[in-house]
Amino acid sequence: MSVGLLALLDDVAGLVKVAAASLDDVAGQAAKAGVKAAGAVIDDAAVTPNYVQGFTADRELPIVGKIAWGSIKNKLLFLLPAALLLSFFAPWLITPLLMIGGAYLCYEGAEKVFHMLAPHEAEHHEASLEPAAINPQSLEDKKVAGAIQTDFILSAEIMTIILAAIEVPDFWTRAAILAVAGVGITIAVYGAVALIVKADDFGVFAARNSRTPIGRGFGRGLVVGMPYFMQVLSVVGTAAMTWVGGSIVAHGLYEFGLNGPEVVIETAAHWAEYTFPAIAGFAGWFATAFVDFFFGLILGALLIPIAGYVIAPAWKAIKSVLPKRA
Repeated sequence: MSVGLLALLDDVAGLVKVAAASLDDVAGQAAKAGVKAAGAVIDDAAVTPNYVQGFTADRELPIVGKIAWGSIKNKLLFLLPAALLLSFFAPWLITPLLMIGGAYLCYEGAEKVFHMLAPHEAEHHEASLEPAAINPQSLEDKKVAGAIQTDFILSAEIMTIILAAIEVPDFWTRAAILAVAGVGITIAVYGAVALIVKADDFGVFAARNSRTPIGRGFGRGLVVGMPYFMQVLSVVGTAAMTWVGGSIVAHGLYEFGLNGPEVVIETAAHWAEYTFPAIAGFAGWFATAFVDFFFGLILGALLIPIAGYVIAPAWKAIKSVLPKRA
């Protein structure tokens, strides 16, 4: 009996080791895949703080919490099953869907640049695009619904990028990696957003209550510096979104045999590495991101009139024939 029990315990220990190794592999794959989606993640973190502007301080964290919960539901209830079904039944669709998402990121980035350069024309363009969001009663619900809708697009891009980066064939392991990476990214993004939106309140508290001049000066510095930090974050988010979108589309075109943009990007990277050998790694990355950004910006600029004169009228026509809610 004791020998059988020892054998059973040995088997259990072996299973635990296998499970631990599997979990370690899932965590490692999730982290690796999450890095691939960094550009869309940066944009997500840069965009979300705008949704709490105009609300009292006591509503900021609850609003961020609602958006974060909506983001988790987007990823786990809708996008995770869709991504797994896609990888199982139609893996050939992953690249075209990535390119569509990348084109959307380029459009969003170009529209933000357009808004900075010509705000009046950009507002006119935005007014012509009828939103597809629901029409809740309160301003807070409307803001949260709009944020969750935007998050759905970014989350779809993030989950597709993660799916394309997963290197294991097992279905359930892929599911676990997608879930861990999706939830981990959501916690990281909205945790950072919560810190950002409350930083000025913390600065006010430190400026008023700190017992040392350094503490009070740090608090005042936070209060003064946060608006500038938000502006920098917005610019970084726009740039990241645009260069990631450009990179995705360029790589997709390369896979379909249209290698012109990818060749230009690789040539620029090699030139930068050769010209600045002391910082070859950074120079190559910067040149790649620089060319990706301008390729994405050009593509996004071309998509702005398409969105205004083709997509928006088509959406309005579709809505006009759909049954209206009671």
